[in-house]
Amino acid sequence: MATRLVQINMKARDDSALGAFWAAALGWELSSEGPGVTNLEPVGFVYPDPAAVCIDLVVSPEPKTVKNRVHVDLATTSAAHQAELVARLRELGATPADVGQGDVSWVVLADPEGNEFCVLDWHDQAQDTGPIASVVVDCADPRVMAGFWGQATDWTVLKVTDDNAVLRSARGVGPYLQFLRTPDAKTGWNRVHLDVRPYPGDDPQAETARLRALGATPVDLGAADISWTVLADPEGNEFCLLAPG
Repeated sequence: MATRLVQINMKARDDSALGAFWAAALGWELSSEGPGVTNLEPVGFVYPDPAAVCIDLVVSPEPKTVKNRVHVDLATTSAAHQAELVARLRELGATPADVGQGDVSWVVLADPEGNEFCVLDWHDQAQDTGPIASVVVDCADPRVMAGFWGQATDWTVLKVTDDNAVLRSARGVGPYLQFLRTPDAKTGWNRVHLDVRPYPGDDPQAETARLRALGATPVDLGAADISWTVLADPEGNEFCLLAPG
């Protein structure tokens, strides 16, 4: 058994407005499965497929108070493309963000609700990723995270150092998943988290047990009417185990 990283879940004060920003930023289309939930995926996309990690925006009244521990990096192909993309994102409502990055070749922005993201240097090797080059998770120990997520999913561990770990779909398509060492401690619930999905026919309870044996811990939301299971990885980052499919 194994899971697949299928989407990231982002809390939003206004899921429709924030969804419109990200749809324009990525060139993706919008849909909704109900009030307070906005879904984004590439045009013509057949979910799930490792060629893209989709985005679900879920309304939440809780304000954003700290830097997100999960963010996306956007791909560029040239210096001109990077400059054009940054300018277009600024016109859409993005603002410059200072997360202590200093003098770097990528550009750090925040979406209209303050969620940080990066527009990468065009020299970064991000081939066939689509507009999202990577999903980045802050962590204390990339080696521990690579060990857990490399077994929790069927993604391939491509690189592991003391500073970062990089995984990608075994098919070699879509964005990378990167765990980046940071001194910042996790405080509170992550406003952006990963969602994984077992394959059709897999037993959700058996998959939950397998993930817990790897080091995941249960998170009790006090909700009995949900079809997914909320867990936390070895560093406490919440993620959702969706129904097989």
